[in-house]
Amino acid sequence: MKAKNNARSLIPLSALLCANAWATDPQSIKIAEGLSFTPTLEVSERYDDNFREVNTHTESSWITRISPTFALGAETEKMAYRVAYKADSDIFEESTKDNNTDHYLDADARFNFDSRNRLKLSAGYQKIEETATMDQRIENDKYTVSHAGGTYTYGANSARGQIELGGDYAQLRFQNGMHLNDDKERDTTALVSTFYYRLSPRTRALVEGRYTDYDYVSNTRLNSEKLALLGGAEWEATAKTSGSIKIGAERKTYDTSGINSASGSLWEVGAKWKPRTYSTFDIKTRQALIEGDDGASSIKQTSGSLGWEHYWATRFSTEISYQRVEEEYQDITRNDRINSYGVGFKYKMRRWMDVSMNYRHAKDDSTEAEQSYTRNIYMLSFAFSL
Repeated sequence: MKAKNNARSLIPLSALLCANAWATDPQSIKIAEGLSFTPTLEVSERYDDNFREVNTHTESSWITRISPTFALGAETEKMAYRVAYKADSDIFEESTKDNNTDHYLDADARFNFDSRNRLKLSAGYQKIEETATMDQRIENDKYTVSHAGGTYTYGANSARGQIELGGDYAQLRFQNGMHLNDDKERDTTALVSTFYYRLSPRTRALVEGRYTDYDYVSNTRLNSEKLALLGGAEWEATAKTSGSIKIGAERKTYDTSGINSASGSLWEVGAKWKPRTYSTFDIKTRQALIEGDDGASSIKQTSGSLGWEHYWATRFSTEISYQRVEEEYQDITRNDRINSYGVGFKYKMRRWMDVSMNYRHAKDDSTEAEQSYTRNIYMLSFAFSL
């Protein structure tokens, strides 16, 4: 039995929650010289008419979410540290057995050794339970993700050329019973090298190479390596326009001779346009190979999104978004087309309090009828800070 691909199942809800980014101006508590503590809280009530993302026998519920965040940070001229913990506690009115709390712990550090040498380190731990899975009749997906990595940069910010070397190691582990989802447990090692060449004060060309190694704990037939090479540019041409574009190709090869290699074009494009200081358009598109699911060795995923945020007054803003994701499963006959759109508004009642209302609709048209679904989410949320 297979769980839905995590990236796929989180699309509708994550897109909705992203619309609730903090507009408050959180104040910190000074603990010591250069050390501060910042607590925030978000409380929301949402109605989800298909929280399992299934085609038939859909389940709906009012869901209360309580999300406290605690951040501890310190900063000097040469270095900065930050540790943050967040909990998302969901309470289901119609399905109390699905009540759960997700935990997120992140730490990062930044070191400016001199004008040419900089280092960023990061580590994180997530413990998550999902209701939108293929196995919810048995048990929700319960898993942890832990990672550690860093990026070293050589070259001054104003230099003609810069080099970045990055790496990250991540572990995915499931806590389900009866060995459910054991075949998905894996370790992932990623290395990235990027060379930047400044074309103008606000534009840089780039060449980037990527290497990723997937090492599965039990399902060793999917052990593989992925190589990618991209070229492109990033720019901040004016205060109105900024973005980046990376285009290239990637190839994924498996240790097992029985699985054919997969290759294809790879691109990542993102741009922001601000025709006015109070109005922002955001466009993104991406194509890449992601890890397989439901019997597929890999999935070719192509996505695109468009968002518009507009401040009608100093305290009042609206947001409209649309996202389309196409997934082509390798080795099996299955293609998914996921369309989602959302609308919402945000009102800044006080410096320390926001109120938001959002609606999101998502629909998956799959060549496998049982995988298709329609989902609607209506949400009211309050964000608080000091």
